[in-house]
Amino acid sequence: MSASLTGEHTQAVLDRYSQGARATQPSLCCPVNYDSALLKLLPQEILDKDYGCGDPSRHVRAGDTVLDLGSGGGKICYMAAQLVGPQGRVIGVDMNDDMLALARKYQAEMAEKLGGDRVRFVKGYIQDLALDLEAQDRWLADHPVRAHGDLAAFEAWRERQRPLIADASVDLVISNCVLNLVDDAHKRQLVREIFRVLKPGGRVAVSDIVSDEPVPAGLKADPTLWSGCISGAFQEQEFLQAFTHAGFLAVAYDQWDAAPWRVVEGIEFRSVILTAVKGAGTPCLD
Repeated sequence: MSASLTGEHTQAVLDRYSQGARATQPSLCCPVNYDSALLKLLPQEILDKDYGCGDPSRHVRAGDTVLDLGSGGGKICYMAAQLVGPQGRVIGVDMNDDMLALARKYQAEMAEKLGGDRVRFVKGYIQDLALDLEAQDRWLADHPVRAHGDLAAFEAWRERQRPLIADASVDLVISNCVLNLVDDAHKRQLVREIFRVLKPGGRVAVSDIVSDEPVPAGLKADPTLWSGCISGAFQEQEFLQAFTHAGFLAVAYDQWDAAPWRVVEGIEFRSVILTAVKGAGTPCLD
C-alpha cells in the first residue's frame, strides 16, 4: 500500500468518525445485544453515537486492567468500568479528537455514578500504543518542524518519551470493530503492539468484521468502504493467523455470525469475536 493511500484511509476514518461524534451514523453499526443492566448508567448521547459490531465486555473480569482499542465515545469503556470494580481500571485509546471529547464529556458524571474515577481516555494510534499523540501535538505546537534540524529534534524528543501504554501492563485488550480500520501496512504492527502491552497470561477479546474472501484492491481503494468497516476487513483465516504468528495461544472465534452483515461484490462481511491468550512464560503441555 502506498503512503498516499495510507494517508487517504486515515483521513477518511477521522472524517467519518468525527461526523459520527456530531450526529448518529446508523450505517456504521451492526445489530448487537448488549447487557441492558450495564447500559442503564450510560448517558443517552454515548449510546446514540456508539458504533460497533459486537460486545467484548462480557470477557471483562473483576480487578482487570482493560485496554479498549478505538474506544470512540466510551461506551464499552464505561460498561467495562462497572465490571472491573473498584480494584480495576479501564483505558480507552482513540486517535479522533471529537470522539475523545465525547467520551471525556461524561467522565466526571460517570465517576460519580461508579463511585470512583477508574476510566481514562488517551489519544493514540492503536497500531502504535507507545506514541502519546497529545504530548506530540503539544510538542509540535511549540516546536514546528520547518527544516531538517527541526525534524531531527523532533525524532530525538520521541526517542525520550515513555510509552503511552507500558509493556506488560494490561490484563485484557478489547476492541469493537476498529482493527479493520488500520491500514494493511500496519496491521502486523497492530497485533504485535497488543502482544507487547499484555501481561503474561493476558487475554484478548476483539469484536471485528472479517471477510470470507480476500478483499480486492479496487474495494480497498474506496475510502467510503474502508471507513465503513468493510474493505479493510481481515480475511477470516488471516485474522486467526495474524494472532497466532504474533505468539498468541488459544486463538479462536468465540462468536461467529452465521448471516453476513454486508455482501459486497459477492464477498461476505460478518461480525466475529476473536479471543486469544498471551503465554505466561511456562511450558505449554496441551
